[in-house]
Amino acid sequence: MSRRIMLIPVGFGVGLTSVALGLTHACQQLGLDVGLFKPISQPSRNVLQNKQHVISYSKDTNEIPLSYVEQQMGEGNSDIILEQIVDNYSIACEAHDIVIIEGLLPTTRQPYATRINREVAQALSAEIILVASPDEDTPLEFEDRLEVSARTFGGTENTKLLGCIINKINSPDKDEVGLLPRETNYEIKFPPEKWHELSIFQRGSFQLLATIPWEIDLIAPRVIDIKNYLNADIINQGDIDHRRIRSISFCARSVGNLMSHLQPNRLIVTPGDRTDIIIATCLSALNGTKVGALLLTNGYQPEPQVLELCDQALQAGLPVLSVPWDTWQTSRYLMSFNPEIPEDDLQRLDKVKQYVADQIDPQWLGLLSKHVSGHAKYSPPAFRHKLTELSRKANKLIVLPEGSDARTIKAAAICIERNIARCQLLGEKDNILTIAKQQGIELPPGLIITDPALIRDNYIAPLVELRKHKGMTEVVAQQELKDNVVLATLMLQLGQVDGLVSGAVNTTANTIRPALQLIKTSPDSKLVSSIFFMLLPDQVLVYGDCAINPEPNAEQLAEIAIQSAESAIKFGIEARVAMISYSTGSSGKGADVEKVAEATAIVKTRRPDIIIDGPLQYDAAIMETVAQQKAPSSPVAGKATVFVFPDLNTGNTTYKAVQRSADVVSIGPMLQGLNKPVNDLSRGALVDDIVFTIALTAIQAI
Repeated sequence: MSRRIMLIPVGFGVGLTSVALGLTHACQQLGLDVGLFKPISQPSRNVLQNKQHVISYSKDTNEIPLSYVEQQMGEGNSDIILEQIVDNYSIACEAHDIVIIEGLLPTTRQPYATRINREVAQALSAEIILVASPDEDTPLEFEDRLEVSARTFGGTENTKLLGCIINKINSPDKDEVGLLPRETNYEIKFPPEKWHELSIFQRGSFQLLATIPWEIDLIAPRVIDIKNYLNADIINQGDIDHRRIRSISFCARSVGNLMSHLQPNRLIVTPGDRTDIIIATCLSALNGTKVGALLLTNGYQPEPQVLELCDQALQAGLPVLSVPWDTWQTSRYLMSFNPEIPEDDLQRLDKVKQYVADQIDPQWLGLLSKHVSGHAKYSPPAFRHKLTELSRKANKLIVLPEGSDARTIKAAAICIERNIARCQLLGEKDNILTIAKQQGIELPPGLIITDPALIRDNYIAPLVELRKHKGMTEVVAQQELKDNVVLATLMLQLGQVDGLVSGAVNTTANTIRPALQLIKTSPDSKLVSSIFFMLLPDQVLVYGDCAINPEPNAEQLAEIAIQSAESAIKFGIEARVAMISYSTGSSGKGADVEKVAEATAIVKTRRPDIIIDGPLQYDAAIMETVAQQKAPSSPVAGKATVFVFPDLNTGNTTYKAVQRSADVVSIGPMLQGLNKPVNDLSRGALVDDIVFTIALTAIQAI
């Protein structure tokens, strides 16, 4: 039977969904099979006008609409609602180790939420965690409020009342902030450790399980979210889907007094006929200040000649929106915006989950995991957590030759803030500082910025020495070292850094060629190959080789299989290697099948400790039902974790087909077989992709 934990809010706006997602994520990182169950669905609060909701309920969904619940309660049918919730739960969640149940949020229209939450918890025999926000309370005032709420559920002596998670610590005053603050720096009223001293957490089993500080990045919406909320007209699309708003300024002042308000990620709200403010904002955007967006009020549209004058800023990505209301009414609407996360904002969703998960008491999580059995599959959250933990322990220095790329700068800052790795950016320092300021990136003190022009000459002699057998001269070396990737690779070869990550700007060939020339293969490797970590919804698979070797022979294919299995084990994945072919076992004939069979035999001879089988068709390798028919005695079929493809054409096509068709996150390619770790990025890499590649590289450097 699943262990059931229900999160119940204490008051309004406590960030319940964020806490539920974070707790779920924290449990998944421990390798547990976790379900998230929401008994009752509530409509979004980001609706400007009341709309009629159809009272209906379909058994095809696990969430009962709030309107249906209200109707049934009004008719005295509370028992029917509880029976339906229990039935929905049994269908959806019984197979999980742990189920996190999200309670009903109280609002001014639903003051009865606490009673429903208590009855649902009882019906599901769930343990309870209270989720609260201090708001403007002092610690003692907050303790009194928490004590009263605990009594609703039997008091702090109730063994089913596990404890409390305090969210949004040190958040700004809601009455003054609304959607977003006008400033982003706030006084820390009470440090998180202060809450641990409350007497309510000292006298029994009721524990403080997490203290989660307020963080503006977790509530920053995209411009498209504000557009959708206000139903605003789009004057200029710009980068509306990706830019985020972290603060707001309502501007009706002169241009001279406007300049201090033009800051990165800020929404500028001004009447649509204020041509001077519109032009000043666009000029600021052109000068490198990445203003979030421009919102024009009163329904005024800028004249065509004004838009023509601002064309360069608009082409550079500045979104411009228009609403029909005056600035005062618009400000009221913006103050009422609720920072809930849209379903399609995956970047913010992932950030919230990880941030909350990092704040939860690890000792309590450890005790929680002891009472449930681990899941057999290695989940993506568990894998990402493993990456972070191993890289932190490694404490390696990773050089990033593309130091002027905004994504790379942001990723380096994140890695240092989270202690994932030490990072060294190669690039002109003033340029990097300017880009960081324009993008709103705060550079941590530990970030190393090195101007290549100041150190390049120091590497001419070492490069000549390493490549003298190829006729390298000082003149040629000086020219080659103008390429930052070559310079960074030489730094790695000389032991001045521990690993290298490139490819956000450079091609794969530009990243790999210097590594092959200067670092070469390790003594126990005969070739360089690559793998991708494929983060499927419920498990992580390893694909190799999908990037390097076009037509490996049997000996080379065996080497790729061994390298891939060793990499999987190094990253916590139990290696069960499937040698992929168009035939399973001896059912097919042909040179390609024979090559795979020979490679499998070589691995079994060289490395009898590796669990391997082949040839196997892809479906037989991954699906237990197919495996039972095609390879019933195989130790790998149906449960493979490492897939080795017979050639680059098959491997690259398969990885991209799975990635795009199934919307799967892939991390890689990670290079194997080099003397020192060098890894390549996709030129479309997101900041998170770079962060995890840096973590991979740090772990390889151990």
